[in-house]
Amino acid sequence: MKAQDALRRAIPELQEAGIEDAARDARVLLAHALGIGHDRLTLKLQDEMTPPQEALYESALAARRARQPVAQITGRRLFWGLSFRVTRDVLDPRPETETLVAEALRAPFLKVLDLGTGSGCILLSCLKGMPMARGLGTDISDAALQVAMGNTRDLGLEARARFRKSDWFADVTGAYDLIVSNPPYIAAAEMPGLAPEVRDWEPHLALTPGDDGLDPYRAIARGALARLMPGGRLLVEIGPTQGAAVVALFRRAGLEGVRILRDMDGRDRVVAAVKPGGDSCGCA
Repeated sequence: MKAQDALRRAIPELQEAGIEDAARDARVLLAHALGIGHDRLTLKLQDEMTPPQEALYESALAARRARQPVAQITGRRLFWGLSFRVTRDVLDPRPETETLVAEALRAPFLKVLDLGTGSGCILLSCLKGMPMARGLGTDISDAALQVAMGNTRDLGLEARARFRKSDWFADVTGAYDLIVSNPPYIAAAEMPGLAPEVRDWEPHLALTPGDDGLDPYRAIARGALARLMPGGRLLVEIGPTQGAAVVALFRRAGLEGVRILRDMDGRDRVVAAVKPGGDSCGCA
């Protein structure tokens, strides 16, 4: 079978399964089955597929019809221009999280702490953009830490990134001029309404802390001042409706310059704050 015929058959199959962007996903999975980059697919559409390629494509399509995320099927996701390994043990890196990375790189830093690192996409993207910096990523999931370490090796950052199992600040020592986090923040009541790709395939440990979704921010607010250098910055991703609550938590904890940043779609996405002291840019 030619690749274009396989693609033509796959698109309506995905549409019938309720896949929102069936044509895009069918193309990405076909490129994956052919072992080529998505940008080269058009050049290969007239080629005959080998039996192993056909089998891999059928398997990938079946997984997508079951609503498994494309990144889990291909094992990769592009984030901040870098390719990251993705498994069922970590969140699928999302474009809106790049808002946090962009803000982190707005000012220089030398020591960064990433709480709940998951795939390591935030920490490693920050280190790629700040060549003199070193960082520590923490998570309570051993499996997630393994994924993060694999991404570190892939990106050649073993000399600058370390990882440690820790429940927020429990096993963290030292002081940092930048702390970042994309914690689980979905309220328990919101979980049933999530898309199947998220609710059924991504790790619930990384999605929701239960209750109102704010417990991670309470823990971060309690511990941040002890681990930030004077003038050090704190950046956390939030759900679009959580800005006011997280701002209040951070202000009550004694942080200054607390503000909300919006993502590319205009939704509240990041809360930024600074530890009192130090210089105006938030650097140590």
